[in-house]
Amino acid sequence: MKRGIYRKIHLHSLRKNESAGHFKSFVYGGLDGIITTFAVVAGVAGAGLSSGVLLIMGFANIFADGISLAIGDYLSTRAENEYKASEKKNALFYFKNYPKKEKQDLVTYYMKEGMSRSSAEKLVALMSKNKNVLNRTVMSEELDIMSRKESPLKNAIVTFLSFIIFGFLPLAAYIAESFVDLPGENFATAGILTLIALFTLGSIKGEISGKHWFKSAIETVVIGGLAAFAAYLVGYLLSGIM
Repeated sequence: MKRGIYRKIHLHSLRKNESAGHFKSFVYGGLDGIITTFAVVAGVAGAGLSSGVLLIMGFANIFADGISLAIGDYLSTRAENEYKASEKKNALFYFKNYPKKEKQDLVTYYMKEGMSRSSAEKLVALMSKNKNVLNRTVMSEELDIMSRKESPLKNAIVTFLSFIIFGFLPLAAYIAESFVDLPGENFATAGILTLIALFTLGSIKGEISGKHWFKSAIETVVIGGLAAFAAYLVGYLLSGIM
C-alpha cells in the first residue's frame, strides 16, 4: 500500500515539474510571437501595402511586443516567487506553533483524495520525521504550490528569444524575396510556415497543460487563424476607405 502512495506523490510531483519553468516560457513566448506577427503580415497584406511596409511593421512588432512580453514574464515570475516565499513562511509558522492542527489538515486532505484514515495518518506520521519533506508536501500537495523557485530573468530571456525566433517565421519569405526570386506568393508561404509552427507549438502546449496534443494543436491553429483573418479583413476594409 505504501509503495502505491509514494508512487502517486512522485508522479504528481513530476507532472508539476514538467509543466513549469523555462520550457513553458519558450512555448507561450513562441505562440504569442508567431500569432501577433502573422496578424501584422495578414493586416498589411489585406491592405495591399508593399513588402517594405510589411517588414517595417513586422520587425517593429517583434521587438516591441517581445520586450513587453518578456517584462511581463519577468514581473509575473518574480511575483509568483514572492508568493511562494510568503506561503512557505506561513506554513513554517503554523507547523511550529500548531503542529497537530497542520498534520490533521494534511490527513484530511489525503482522505479527500481517496485514502483511508489509517493510511493517511501513517503517511503523515512518516513524513513528519523530516520537517523539510513535510513542508514541501504541504506546499505542493495541499496548497498546490511548487516550492522550486524560478529565475525571473531567465524566464524573461527565454520568452523574448522564443518570441523573436517564431515571430521571424512569417517574415522569412518577405526577407528572402530581397535576395532571391521565390516561386509563389509570399503571403501563402508565410501562412504555411505559420501553420506548421502553430501546430507544433500547440501540440507541445497540450502536453504541458495535460490536454490531448492533437486537440490542443487544432485549437491553437484555429485561434491563430481567426486572429489572422480578422487582421486581414480589417486591413482590406481600411484599404478601401483610405
